[in-house]
Amino acid sequence: MKNRPLLAAAAALCAVSFGLTACGGGDDPANASGEDKAAAGPVTLNYTWWGSQDRADRMTKAIAEFEAAHPDIKIKPNFTDYEGYWQKRATEAAGGGLPDVMQFDFSYLRQYADRGALLDLKEVEDGVDLSGIDDSLLPAGEIDGGTYGVPIGTNALAMYYNPDLVTQLGVEPPKEGLTWDEYNAWIKEASAKGGGNVWGAGDYTGVLWLFDMKLRQEGKKLLDEDGKLAIEKSDLKEWLASTDELRQSGAIVPADRITQISPMSAMGAKLTATEMSWDNFLAGYLKDSGAAKIEMLAPPTTDGEKGLFVKPSMLYAIGANTEHPEAAAEFVDFMTNDPEVGEIFGTSRGVPASKAQRDAVAAEGPDAQVLEYEKAIAEDLDESPAPLPAGFGTLEKELLRLSEEINYGRMSVDQAVEEWFTEAEAALEQ
Repeated sequence: MKNRPLLAAAAALCAVSFGLTACGGGDDPANASGEDKAAAGPVTLNYTWWGSQDRADRMTKAIAEFEAAHPDIKIKPNFTDYEGYWQKRATEAAGGGLPDVMQFDFSYLRQYADRGALLDLKEVEDGVDLSGIDDSLLPAGEIDGGTYGVPIGTNALAMYYNPDLVTQLGVEPPKEGLTWDEYNAWIKEASAKGGGNVWGAGDYTGVLWLFDMKLRQEGKKLLDEDGKLAIEKSDLKEWLASTDELRQSGAIVPADRITQISPMSAMGAKLTATEMSWDNFLAGYLKDSGAAKIEMLAPPTTDGEKGLFVKPSMLYAIGANTEHPEAAAEFVDFMTNDPEVGEIFGTSRGVPASKAQRDAVAAEGPDAQVLEYEKAIAEDLDESPAPLPAGFGTLEKELLRLSEEINYGRMSVDQAVEEWFTEAEAALEQ
C-alpha cells in the first residue's frame, strides 16, 4: 500500500440541532446493559437498508433464511434509495426512534455514534462474532474504544460500460488507463452519436468520492490530520469546471432526465454507456438495465496515477434505542457470517468481509468480475480511509446538490465553489 495521507468523504444528516438526548434513542438503562426486554414470546426487529431492487430481492431471501433458523425472531423489513434513506434516519434520530438494525454507511457512522444514537456492540453479551473479519477492516466500525459498526464488505471505485450500447453508438469502448481529458473526449463522441437518446456519461463531478480519488492521483488530500479541509478553492473549481465543455455541448445527460429516472441510475436506465461508481454495483446495474453484460475497468488516471483505495462498502449498526439488543446482535451476526447469506449476496454488497461468507461466494459471472477487478487493482491501492469526522457528511451531500444546480443552469461553478466551502467549513466545526 502506498503510504499516503488518509482521505475521506462522509455524510452527516443528524443535524447540530439534535441534542444528545434526541439522538440517543431512548432512556431505558436496560438498553445499555444488553438486556432484552422481550424475555418471552416472539421478538420483532425493525430492519432497514438502502439499495436497488436486486439488493431487495436478495435481502428477502436472506431474511427468510434467518427467520427459518430463528423462529423466535421476526424481521420487519424496509428499504429505500440512498438519499431518501438518510433523510429518514435523520428524522428518526431527532425523535429518538431509529430502527433496531440498520445497514449503515461508513460516511455516517461517527456522526450518529457521537450523538449516542448507536449501540456499542461491546455492551451486548454474546454479541457479533468478529473473528472472521480481517483485523485491518475492523477499525472502520470502531470509535473512541467502542464498536458501533460491523463491516460486511469492501469495495473500490470502477468505471462501468455497457458493451451493447457502445456497439449501438458505433464507438470504440473506453480503454484502461485513459486520462480524464481522453475520457471526456470519449463521452463527447459517444453522446454525439446517441442522438439525444443515449449519452456517453452523466456529470461525474458531483460525486465526492471521485473528487477524493482525483486528489489522491495528484498527491493531495481532502482533509488534514485534524479533520479540516486540506484543499484550496481552486482545486474544487478545477474539478467542477472539468465537465463545462460537456455541459455546454449537451454531451452529458440533462439534469431533468436524471430527475425523471431517480432513484434509478442513468446506466441502469440505459441512458448512458458508461458510469463510475463502486464495484459492488455491478449486480444492480445488470438487473436494472437488463444488459447481458457490463464491463468494468479502472477510472481515468492523472499522469498514470490511479488513486484507488478499498473501503468498507457498508456496515451493520444497531439503534441505541432498541428494546431487543441481543436479538438484534444475533441478526447482525447471521447476516455478517452465515455462509448461505454470503452465497445469496455474492459480491453485491461488496467483497464479503467475513471469511465464511467470502468462501461461499461462487467465483463465476458478476461475482467473478468483481473479484477479478479488485485483484487487478490490488497493487495500485492507496491506504483505506479511517473512520470519518463528525459533521463531514455535509460535503458529500452538498457537492451532489450543487452539481445538480450547475447542471440545471441555476448556479455557476464559481458560486458553487463558494457555497460548498462555506457549508463544508461550518459542518467541520460542529
